[in-house]
Formats: sequence, structure tokens, C-alpha cells
Amino acid sequence: MSAPSAVMAQSDIRWNLPARGPVGMYCLIAAEVAIFTIFVVAYIFYIGKSLAGPQPHDVLHPPIFLTSCLLSSSLTIHIAVRFLRGGTMMSFALWWVLTMVLGAVFLAGTIREWRHLIYEDGLTIQTNLFGTTYYSLVGLHAFHVIVGLLALGTVLAFTLRGEVRKEHAERADVLSMYWHFVDVVWVVVFLVVYVIGR
Repeated sequence: MSAPSAVMAQSDIRWNLPARGPVGMYCLIAAEVAIFTIFVVAYIFYIGKSLAGPQPHDVLHPPIFLTSCLLSSSLTIHIAVRFLRGGTMMSFALWWVLTMVLGAVFLAGTIREWRHLIYEDGLTIQTNLFGTTYYSLVGLHAFHVIVGLLALGTVLAFTLRGEVRKEHAERADVLSMYWHFVDVVWVVVFLVVYVIGR
């Protein structure tokens, strides 16, 4: 191969840096996975080690409806982003709002469950090891749902002002990655707390 041909072949080989948004979100998710792993392991380690009641089987009831709401929100946010990619802003806004509603229902249900546990069952974060690990793990997840809802609400506010357009679909997709992560984490938390831990 002649020298000019070699130079042309090398110039055709380009390495494009990956988009910063997805890379940043992957890094955030990796860090969050490490944090949740610590809390899940702690919960599993302390199962059955509380000397005083109440115990998980006495007070916990699997939140099937709330779980279905949260998992459904993964589908609705996926549909919303697809509409945004197609430039159908009204449909995007409606599915985005539906995602927020489903997330808010889940969060309200969690608050209702905690109120029942604290005021009717007497389980607080200081009651026993079960209370400490339960509120820490479920509370950590609830915190992430709140952060997600605030982020979704911010996007909705910009959408209502007409500042979100088709070209912002990649950014919305990055946010949807976080929301999917929150949903996947809930599946783990649900299995550990309401299935294995009971």
C-alpha cells in the first residue's frame, strides 16, 4: 500500500466519543447499584435477628397494586420518549404525565403503608433491627422515586412552556434510564422485603 493510500485509510477510521448523557447516567446507576447492594445485604443479614416484635410476617403485606403501578410507569415513559422522537408533543406530554401519576400513586401508597406501620403496628426505625433495615432500604428507594418525580416534573414544566422539542429526545431517554433503574431496584426490594424476608 502506498503512503498516500495508507494516510487516506487512516483518515477514514474515526473514533467517536460516546454521548456524555448516557455515559454519565451509566456511571450514576453503577454507583447507586453499589449503595443499594449494601442496604439489601444488610437487610438480608439481619432477617430474623430482631429479639423484639413486630416481625416482618406480622406487619408486612405485599403491595401488589403499588408495584404494578410503578412497573407500568416504565412502559409509559418508554412510550412517551417514542412520541417525543416522532415529534408528537401532545402525546408525549400525556404519557409523561401518566408516568408521573403512576410514580406518585406508588409514593403515596408507600407513605400510607409507613403511616399504618408506625401508628397502628408500632414499627418505627428504632423499634428493632427489622424496623431499622426496613425503613432504611424502602426509604432509600422512596427517596429515588422522589428525585425521579422531581426530574420528570421539571421536564413537564419545560414541555408546557413549549421548550421541549423532538431534538431533546436523547436527553429524555437518559432520564428514562434513571426511571427504569428505579423500577428494577424496586423489583429487587420487593422480592427481598416482601417475599424472601417474610
